[in-house]
Amino acid sequence: MQPGQPDMQMILQQAQKMQQQLVAAQAELASAEVIGQAGNGLVQVTTTGAGEVRAVRIDPKVVDPEDVETLQDLIVGALQDAARAAQELQAEKMGPLAGGLGDAAGGLGLPGLGA
Repeated sequence: MQPGQPDMQMILQQAQKMQQQLVAAQAELASAEVIGQAGNGLVQVTTTGAGEVRAVRIDPKVVDPEDVETLQDLIVGALQDAARAAQELQAEKMGPLAGGLGDAAGGLGLPGLGA
């Protein structure tokens, strides 16, 4: 290896470690649950950190057959809130892996490996 050249063995070890961390983070996101809500909790949506809808809870007092539009809006709002919460959880779990190998490899300038 010439001076100034990255240590390929070290890069491969770092890549393998990051892959293991990524798989673990994805598994954690798939099982973690977040709750989105609208109307001060009148409608709640439970999703996984990966965005899979697990449950919808609607308070009976918001169910008005003559005002279905409000209920629809509340459901959309709760889904959007749950999606936001899932994205925050994803950023928290996956964020440390985003910079990853680019820094470890000394910024090789390779696609997907940092600057």
